[in-house]
Amino acid sequence: MLTGNVNTSQQQRRARVRAPEPSGRAWLNTGGTTPRLAELRGKFVLLDFWAFCCVNCLHVIDELRPLEREFAAELITIGVHSPKFEHEADPDALSAAVERYDVDHPVLDDPELATWRDYAVKAWPTLVLIDPEGYVVHQAAGEGHVEALRRILGELVPEHERRGTLRRGAEHRVETPEPDTPESDTTLRFPTKVLGLEGGTLLVADSARHSLVEFAADGETPLRRIGTGRRGNADGDAEFASFSEPGGMALLPERVAARVGYDVVVADTVNHLLRGLRLADGAVVTVAGTGEQWRDEPHSGAASRTALTSPWDVTWWEPAGGVVIAMAGNHTLGLFDPVAESITRFAGTTVEGLRDGPVTEAFLAQPSGLAVAANTEAGATEAGATELGAGEPERLWFVDAETSALRWVEPTDGGFEVHTAVGRGLFDFGHSDGPAADALLQHPLGVAVLPDGTVAVCDTYNGAIRRYEPASGEVSTLVTGVAEPSGATTSEGELVVAASTAHRLERPVPPGVTARLIEGGSQRVNRPATEISSGEVELTVVFDPPPGQKLDERYGPATRLEVSSSPENMLVEGAGVGTELSRRLVLAAGIEHGVLHVVAQAASCDDDSEVEHPACRLTRQDWGVPVRLDSGGSERLPLVMGGMDEQ
Repeated sequence: MLTGNVNTSQQQRRARVRAPEPSGRAWLNTGGTTPRLAELRGKFVLLDFWAFCCVNCLHVIDELRPLEREFAAELITIGVHSPKFEHEADPDALSAAVERYDVDHPVLDDPELATWRDYAVKAWPTLVLIDPEGYVVHQAAGEGHVEALRRILGELVPEHERRGTLRRGAEHRVETPEPDTPESDTTLRFPTKVLGLEGGTLLVADSARHSLVEFAADGETPLRRIGTGRRGNADGDAEFASFSEPGGMALLPERVAARVGYDVVVADTVNHLLRGLRLADGAVVTVAGTGEQWRDEPHSGAASRTALTSPWDVTWWEPAGGVVIAMAGNHTLGLFDPVAESITRFAGTTVEGLRDGPVTEAFLAQPSGLAVAANTEAGATEAGATELGAGEPERLWFVDAETSALRWVEPTDGGFEVHTAVGRGLFDFGHSDGPAADALLQHPLGVAVLPDGTVAVCDTYNGAIRRYEPASGEVSTLVTGVAEPSGATTSEGELVVAASTAHRLERPVPPGVTARLIEGGSQRVNRPATEISSGEVELTVVFDPPPGQKLDERYGPATRLEVSSSPENMLVEGAGVGTELSRRLVLAAGIEHGVLHVVAQAASCDDDSEVEHPACRLTRQDWGVPVRLDSGGSERLPLVMGGMDEQ
């Protein structure tokens, strides 16, 4: 484990590892050419291993944009798309994702994870920096590494310039035009969520055009657009306000809306904000978030001073007394009180996984859709919401995309608890109906409660609408062939779905349609499990402070390590929280497969005693490592948070 302040040129000399040639099925954004590392000699090359299902990967794509501009003459970024889910291996789905997320650098389609294996990657996202001579000089897992990369390049660019190994000059980027198809002329582009309003109109989050569109009840006639259509975070009237990839929307109860002056809360996902929308005139105001992404700051406090991270969906839930936020970016549910103007954490620990129990102890995994069956005594929360009879438990339903799970929260005498209806873990998915314990989904992003009290799931990567019956615990399929359904609502008793990659609203489940059972098979991620020994294993998290910084031990230990497992009994010793970035684990015999959940963080500051207020940063990463236990497996498990593994 590296914990000192190691000079980058020393790292480079210590770890002269030749970069393997990336290989895959095809290239995007290259004009039909096949880039080769040998042809890129003289330039720094940054490989970004990503998957479009992964919200943390999407964060990194945005984080890298200013770095790419700053080092345009010295640096080439290559996205290596290494899919987690079966749907992500579809080349058309990848092409749509590249357009949706404005990825303009070359992208390698690596459906078999060949390049992933060659670089021994263990997490999405992972960044690998290759120097102008073709050697790997730095690796980092997770988000928030741009400043470290800037410092490393700041040292290595002059060094290679002195040695004559640097070739300057901005590379020509191939512009990928919007497809010339009928869909490109439609009102919507990659809609994500839809909200039914009083009077029957429908409000849609038009994510790739960074605005909201209100439609007539037919779902086809646009009435008005709210937002300029360009990325931004400006408040103001409908024609001047701006969003960045907006997501879910929640209609406030009338009594609350009258007090706060707006009617709808909007999850402004990429801005890491909540916005308030006044329906009367379309005026927009920022109501929560700082505009900066949450790293490890306090998760509760005044709404305007509490950072959020990729709020994906929102809904008013009366038992909680506020707007519940699906905080996809850190695997939690937040709670926004519009009247008190406060934010609190409602559920989840930030550990990515599938674990039920009290909300403060549960593990979530990229929650992305919310729905409530409204109690008649509480007042409607959304036009068309299902009403519960007296005595029925009021549940908050949500889908966890990364565990392909349908889950719910319900009040208890002591607070709230999380339960799972469908879902097995981080690496199990598929399309299979029947008893909930046997049923499988694939990366669901939306959920709605139907008028009969059953739950409709937007089974996004299966292109299907599924139904869960709480009374019987049965799962069935209502319809297939929907293009990435991402959000849904009910309108006049009928399900309205945002078919995201079809760029429109659809009503795919006509009244009277009969659900059917699909006996599909289970699937698992192509990602290979890490083979480790049953018995003792040394876990090591590798971290080098960025050049010019050292570990910040002014206020105590600078590092933190939290370890847990699924199943819980796989980890006999070594679970819990400590301050060292290495730990002895003891893994149970008799368990063949499982997942190690590892969360590490390290604080570092400028290494200059004369600076009164040194620049400081917190690096944090969580891994869900699929492992296969074998008596002959490795007794060492290194995870690189930032730096180079010495062994």
